[in-house]
Amino acid sequence: MSGGVGVMVVRRPPARARRAQILAVAAERFHREGYHRVSMAEVAAGVGITAPALYRHFRGKPELLDRTLGVGLDALADAVRTAGSTADLAAALAAVAVAHRPLGTLVQRDARLLPPDRRAALRRELRADVRLMAAVLRAERPGLTAADAELLCWSALSAGAGLSYQSAAPQPRRAERLLREVLGAVLAVRLDTAGPASAPRPAEASAPAPASQPRREELLTAAVRLFHRRGFDNVSTGRLGAEVGISGPSVYRHYDSKAQLLAAALVRGRERLRHEVGGAITGTPGGPERALAAGLAAYVDFARRNGDYLGVMLSETERLAPPDRRAAVDFRRDFLRGWVDLLVRVRPEEGAAAARIRVHALFSLVNDGVRNRPHCARPDLDDCLLRLGRAVLGLPEPPDPGGRSDAAG
Repeated sequence: MSGGVGVMVVRRPPARARRAQILAVAAERFHREGYHRVSMAEVAAGVGITAPALYRHFRGKPELLDRTLGVGLDALADAVRTAGSTADLAAALAAVAVAHRPLGTLVQRDARLLPPDRRAALRRELRADVRLMAAVLRAERPGLTAADAELLCWSALSAGAGLSYQSAAPQPRRAERLLREVLGAVLAVRLDTAGPASAPRPAEASAPAPASQPRREELLTAAVRLFHRRGFDNVSTGRLGAEVGISGPSVYRHYDSKAQLLAAALVRGRERLRHEVGGAITGTPGGPERALAAGLAAYVDFARRNGDYLGVMLSETERLAPPDRRAAVDFRRDFLRGWVDLLVRVRPEEGAAAARIRVHALFSLVNDGVRNRPHCARPDLDDCLLRLGRAVLGLPEPPDPGGRSDAAG
């Protein structure tokens, strides 16, 4: 209207674009802070809308988590379907790992919080992807068994997920290029060669519990097992007490809270990890490559015996009180930094950024490998993980006792 006051029209993005924006923000927040520590209001603020507006798109946080997982898994499925060779697979998985960096932590840490039917559906989707990947591998390597092919594919997925655990995002193109090489090496590993990849490290007996505190030790063991398999929030003090033959209220005679029990269990695991793995690295003469190989063997051995601890470390650290959480995060950072520094000495031509990608890929692969059924029940899993770990780190394979080549064919 002539002479009237102009009105500025603010165009809202289409509903589909808004949902995509919400999912991207939610994935990043869940990834960085943990599902339990992120509110719907925080997600809404990250998008620039109100919480009521967010609820017009998603009914609640569980649905939001479900859909963030769906976006990443759909991208993974599309990438796998288009791969016609092992090289294609490595490139596709590397691209998804970089473009959907939160997916690794969402699958490995937060997906267990979904309802049982959705968890089962997610697992079916991943298994279908792995079967497609395994078919590509076996077409190129006819002698590869179905079990070996699937273990290689799961291992490649896990190694790619390691990118999620880096505190700072790496340069995308460089990360994708290196991951393509790393995942290609994983998919090319031979698992049927005779003899172990290195001499097995004997399991160390845990130090005996002090005579005055046997119940505390029993509670630590029970807590690690239950927190990993059921989730911290789903384990009551009554259940903890029943595991060691006491009543629920009696748990508080030993620990002030479940969070304190969780913190003590994680401290105990860290002490053993530092002693066993750190000791193997520092106590091995002969240079950084031998020390790195010794650390790998020690970590595989530790992981095989402490899968519940590793699961709790990955999934429940966010449930700790702030001081305990900082201590756990600091230990993990310092532990990984030691491996990165050692790998840089072995592969100085690549530099620290590449070493971080390789080290995170290694620990993701091993941590998943000792807990991924049915492959974790393989009698040769230690040998398999050692070979896969060497491939991730870029270490040469030891001589094959059977005299056969380690070529992928």
